[in-house]
Amino acid sequence: MRIELVHPAPQGITTGNRVTALRWAGIFRELGHEVRVRREWSGAAVDVLVALNARKSGEAIRRCAVSSPTTHIVGVITGTDLYERLDGLPEMRETLELSGHIVTLQHLAAERLDPRLASRVRTIVQSAPS
Repeated sequence: MRIELVHPAPQGITTGNRVTALRWAGIFRELGHEVRVRREWSGAAVDVLVALNARKSGEAIRRCAVSSPTTHIVGVITGTDLYERLDGLPEMRETLELSGHIVTLQHLAAERLDPRLASRVRTIVQSAPS
Protein backbone atom coordinates (compact mmCIF):
# COMPACT_ATOMS: atom_id res chain seq x y z
CA MET A 1 0.00 0.00 0.00
CA ARG A 2 0.98 3.62 -0.50
CA ILE A 3 0.82 5.39 2.85
CA GLU A 4 1.35 9.07 3.57
CA LEU A 5 1.97 9.83 7.22
CA VAL A 6 1.49 13.48 8.21
CA HIS A 7 2.47 15.12 11.48
CA PRO A 8 2.58 18.73 12.73
CA ALA A 9 6.12 18.69 14.15
CA PRO A 10 8.84 20.86 12.57
CA GLN A 11 11.68 19.19 10.66
CA GLY A 12 14.55 18.19 12.91
CA ILE A 13 12.49 17.81 16.09
CA THR A 14 13.48 14.62 17.88
CA THR A 15 10.51 14.22 20.19
CA GLY A 16 6.75 13.72 20.14
CA ASN A 17 4.78 13.37 16.93
CA ARG A 18 7.85 13.43 14.66
CA VAL A 19 9.42 10.50 16.50
CA THR A 20 6.11 8.62 16.37
CA ALA A 21 5.83 9.36 12.63
CA LEU A 22 9.31 8.03 11.91
CA ARG A 23 8.78 4.97 14.13
CA TRP A 24 5.45 4.12 12.47
CA ALA A 25 6.92 4.72 9.00
CA GLY A 26 9.64 2.18 9.80
CA ILE A 27 7.05 -0.36 10.93
CA PHE A 28 4.94 0.18 7.80
CA ARG A 29 8.04 -0.19 5.59
CA GLU A 30 9.03 -3.42 7.36
CA LEU A 31 5.55 -4.69 6.50
CA GLY A 32 6.23 -3.95 2.82
CA HIS A 33 4.38 -0.65 2.38
CA GLU A 34 5.59 2.43 0.51
CA VAL A 35 5.61 5.28 3.03
CA ARG A 36 6.16 9.03 2.83
CA VAL A 37 6.40 11.20 5.95
CA ARG A 38 5.30 14.82 5.54
CA ARG A 39 4.21 17.80 7.60
CA GLU A 40 1.16 18.24 5.35
CA TRP A 41 -0.73 16.05 2.90
CA SER A 42 1.05 16.28 -0.46
CA GLY A 43 -2.05 15.73 -2.56
CA ALA A 44 -0.45 12.62 -4.06
CA ALA A 45 -2.53 9.54 -4.74
CA VAL A 46 -2.17 7.27 -1.71
CA ASP A 47 -4.15 4.37 -0.32
CA VAL A 48 -3.97 5.54 3.29
CA LEU A 49 -3.44 8.89 4.99
CA VAL A 50 -2.33 8.56 8.61
CA ALA A 51 -2.66 11.92 10.36
CA LEU A 52 -0.85 12.18 13.68
CA ASN A 53 -2.48 14.72 15.99
CA ALA A 54 -5.96 14.78 14.54
CA ARG A 55 -6.51 18.40 15.57
CA LYS A 56 -3.27 19.92 14.25
CA SER A 57 -3.37 17.74 11.12
CA GLY A 58 -7.02 18.58 10.55
CA GLU A 59 -6.35 20.55 7.37
CA ALA A 60 -4.62 17.52 5.83
CA ILE A 61 -7.60 15.34 6.77
CA ARG A 62 -10.09 17.83 5.30
CA ARG A 63 -8.14 18.31 2.06
CA CYS A 64 -7.70 14.57 1.57
CA ALA A 65 -11.36 13.81 2.29
CA VAL A 66 -12.48 16.32 -0.34
CA SER A 67 -9.82 15.70 -3.00
CA SER A 68 -9.36 11.96 -2.64
CA PRO A 69 -12.55 10.37 -1.26
CA THR A 70 -11.31 6.80 -1.84
CA THR A 71 -8.26 7.29 0.40
CA HIS A 72 -8.62 5.64 3.80
CA ILE A 73 -8.06 8.29 6.47
CA VAL A 74 -6.72 7.39 9.90
CA GLY A 75 -6.91 10.21 12.45
CA VAL A 76 -4.57 9.60 15.36
CA ILE A 77 -5.33 11.29 18.67
CA THR A 78 -1.96 12.07 20.22
CA GLY A 79 -1.01 13.61 23.55
CA THR A 80 -1.57 17.27 22.74
CA ASP A 81 -5.01 16.49 21.31
CA LEU A 82 -5.98 15.39 24.81
CA TYR A 83 -5.28 18.80 26.33
CA GLU A 84 -8.52 19.96 24.75
CA ARG A 85 -11.91 18.44 25.40
CA LEU A 86 -12.06 15.99 22.50
CA ASP A 87 -15.53 16.91 21.40
CA GLY A 88 -15.29 20.56 22.42
CA LEU A 89 -13.72 22.04 19.31
CA PRO A 90 -15.73 22.11 16.07
CA GLU A 91 -12.62 21.44 13.95
CA MET A 92 -11.74 18.41 16.08
CA ARG A 93 -15.25 17.00 15.72
CA GLU A 94 -15.04 17.53 11.96
CA THR A 95 -11.68 15.79 11.56
CA LEU A 96 -12.85 12.83 13.62
CA GLU A 97 -16.04 12.58 11.56
CA LEU A 98 -13.97 12.63 8.34
CA SER A 99 -11.59 9.94 9.62
CA GLY A 100 -12.73 6.47 8.63
CA HIS A 101 -10.52 5.09 11.39
CA ILE A 102 -9.51 6.71 14.67
CA VAL A 103 -6.51 5.63 16.71
CA THR A 104 -5.88 6.66 20.31
CA LEU A 105 -2.63 6.02 22.12
CA GLN A 106 -4.27 5.36 25.47
CA HIS A 107 -7.55 3.83 26.60
CA LEU A 108 -8.73 6.93 28.48
CA ALA A 109 -8.71 8.92 25.23
CA ALA A 110 -11.04 6.41 23.61
CA GLU A 111 -13.42 6.72 26.55
CA ARG A 112 -13.57 10.51 26.08
CA LEU A 113 -14.79 10.29 22.49
CA ASP A 114 -18.36 10.61 21.31
CA PRO A 115 -19.92 7.12 21.64
CA ARG A 116 -21.12 7.38 18.02
CA LEU A 117 -17.47 7.08 16.93
CA ALA A 118 -16.80 3.93 18.98
CA SER A 119 -16.93 1.50 16.05
CA ARG A 120 -14.07 3.38 14.34
CA VAL A 121 -11.79 3.67 17.38
CA ARG A 122 -8.80 1.46 18.16
CA THR A 123 -6.27 2.01 20.93
CA ILE A 124 -2.60 1.29 20.32
CA VAL A 125 -0.62 1.64 23.53
CA GLN A 126 2.86 2.65 22.41
CA SER A 127 4.73 1.77 25.56
CA ALA A 128 3.97 -0.29 28.59
CA PRO A 129 5.84 -1.37 31.71
CA SER A 130 7.74 -4.62 31.27
